[in-house]
Parts: sequence; structure tokens; C-alpha cells
Amino acid sequence: MLTLSSGAAAKAPAKLADRPSGAAAAAGPCGYADLGNIEYGAAWEIQREMVSERKQGLIGDRLLLAEHPHVITMGRGSKAEHLLVSRRRLESAGIALWETDRGGDITYHGPGQLIGYPIFDLKDWKRDVVAYLRALEQTLIEAVCEFGIAAERLPGCTGVWVGGAKLAALGVHVSRWVTSHGFALNVTTDLRRFEYIVPCGLSKPVTSLQQLLGEAPPRSAVVDAVRRRFGRVFGRKMMPLDVKQNLVQPNLISERQ
Repeated sequence: MLTLSSGAAAKAPAKLADRPSGAAAAAGPCGYADLGNIEYGAAWEIQREMVSERKQGLIGDRLLLAEHPHVITMGRGSKAEHLLVSRRRLESAGIALWETDRGGDITYHGPGQLIGYPIFDLKDWKRDVVAYLRALEQTLIEAVCEFGIAAERLPGCTGVWVGGAKLAALGVHVSRWVTSHGFALNVTTDLRRFEYIVPCGLSKPVTSLQQLLGEAPPRSAVVDAVRRRFGRVFGRKMMPLDVKQNLVQPNLISERQ
């Protein structure tokens, strides 16, 4: 597996504007919560319940942030040959394997990664899945810019890139215009775990904030940057949810403020 040396990070551009983006600035708030370290299956179940509630109009848009124990997930476009080791080898290494309904190929999630799961009704934004993917990329590009990283898109390759190496992966599912799954940003990720797969079906290097900067910013700072930039790009006021309560239920007090 190829990785990008810490000296390869480009100089970041000037500070990006904090104003909400586009006409969507008039839309309702988006609740957000940091689930912390949570098993992949448990997070997926929360997403499914929230998607059902969102389709019924019982809750507003949501952004769930999380971290997972070691897991490899396969999207609808996955090819068997992109898993480079046997399932028994994964089990012995303590890595779970899930087949999912998201788009894209195979990827790895684990400690040191910031995972984002927007439960977002595109009918209230733009009925355009490609525009949604570009907006997720823009969110992450702006977020890492706050730490001095000049990330970019790579033509023909979904995700966020620095010097030709992937810093963040995207894979989404859309049902009746409501989204689930989302993005994975490498913060302090052990990049050796990607050696078990062909990440996203691409023979390209991966990198992390830690590798690019020498020392990664605190996870809490990255969470704040992603949450703030998500709100700006999608034109939403971000409202905290109480993770001690059932997240599927709407936080009516917060959403009416």
C-alpha cells in the first residue's frame, strides 16, 4: 500500500467564508450528535430508524458523527477481488465485515477515523445526488482547510484528496430522496489496515491528517470543523441533539428555537 509522506501537504488557501451557502440557508435546522465509538451494526440500525422517521416527516435533517471499531464494509459496487485476504484472516485480526446498501466499493473504518452519516432529505435541498456528493466533498475540503490542509477533488474519483492520496472516502444510499451512510475522514487512522483491501476499488494511496501534519488536531476540533462546515455548505443551522436520549425522536425544543 502506498502512503503520502508528511511533507507533501500543500499550503492551504485563504480562510473560507462562514456564510451559509445558497438559497438553502432559509431551510430548517439540522440536528447533530457525536455517537463516539460505536459498533458499525448499531450505527447502521440508528440510521435506518432515522431514515424511516425522516421519510414520515417526524424529524428534521440529522448529521451523526461516529467512530467504529475495526470493520471493512462492502458497497453495492464492491468486487470480491478487492478484498485481498480471507474472511478467516479478517476474523483473526479482529476486523468485522459487513455487506451494505451504500454505493461504492470496499472500504475500511476504524479507530482514528471520523465517520459522518447525514440523514438528509434532498427534497428540501436539491434533488440531485451528484450535487449532494460534491457538497459532502466541499464540506470536508473546507473542514481540513481550517487545519492548514489544501485538499481537493480528483477528476473521476469521488472523495477528498491531497497530493493524489485519498484523505476521505464517500459512499451514500438514497431512498425517496432521504440519504444515509456518508463519509469517512482519516484523522489518526492506522493506514496499514487498508492493506487488506483495494480501497474503493482504486489502486491509489491513502493518507490521514496525522500523516500530513505530523500531529493530528484533537478529534473534538475536527468534529467541530466538520459540523460547522456542513452547516455552511448545506445552509443549515446546526442544533445539538442529546445523545443520552433516543436519537430517533425529534428534539422539538431545539428545532423550534
